[in-house]
Amino acid sequence: MDSASPPAAIRRLGQNFLVDPNIVRKIVALAELSSADTVLEIGPGRGFLTEALCRAAGHITAIEVDPRLHTFLAERTAHLANLTLLLGDALTCSIEHLPIGTIVVANLPYYISTPLLFRLLSQGNRFARMVLMLQNEVADRLIAKPGSSDYGVLSVMAQYSANISKAFKVSPQCFRPRPEVDSAVVLLHALEPRVRHPEAERRFTTLVRAAFAHRRKTLVNSLRNEGYDSKLVETALATLHLPPSLRAETLPLEQFLELARCMEDVT
Repeated sequence: MDSASPPAAIRRLGQNFLVDPNIVRKIVALAELSSADTVLEIGPGRGFLTEALCRAAGHITAIEVDPRLHTFLAERTAHLANLTLLLGDALTCSIEHLPIGTIVVANLPYYISTPLLFRLLSQGNRFARMVLMLQNEVADRLIAKPGSSDYGVLSVMAQYSANISKAFKVSPQCFRPRPEVDSAVVLLHALEPRVRHPEAERRFTTLVRAAFAHRRKTLVNSLRNEGYDSKLVETALATLHLPPSLRAETLPLEQFLELARCMEDVT
């Protein structure tokens, strides 16, 4: 491979490179960047979005897992003094050193988008704002409301940490190679971290996952199947004036929080 030619995409790494300049402009505009901003980009790929970010923000840290692309980008972006290019896995690479208020702008690899999103959200207000390209169905799950088929664990846990909106859809034609799914760009504004004991956080997360583990069953039965005492669950629901026949997908975030608190009180 000529050192000046871009490496071919690797399917197993979910590499679909953004090639549409209009979409790049829309992403950068949505991020509302200034020369005072620090940006984290995950999966810079061939650097099309990276170069636009470097023109708009003060400093960019870009994490690339593919050694071939890292080498290609290092040569292509050598003239960009405000870019720090790291070779590493964004799921494990150190991001704790980035300043509070860093803005994340990324075309996330779809096969690891959910764990990456949870890792970013777990950093609290370190990442004040995130503009993320995701698979469209994942974007729909992020913004889903109670009562919809898209509403589930991802909806509750993401909305627990951020205000989320879907900004616009992106056609497969905007990528090379073209993905087999539609994409969407979402905007997330991190909420102030809730003052909760780590053990309470763990119990809340466990409760939400258990509640949706058996979607066709009532909340009581789904939790019972996951090891919860049915009588305790029914008591907590009665305390909250909620019927024992309800299903998890009808319960909004705040009622999940109330249920978790009530479960702690009755145990």
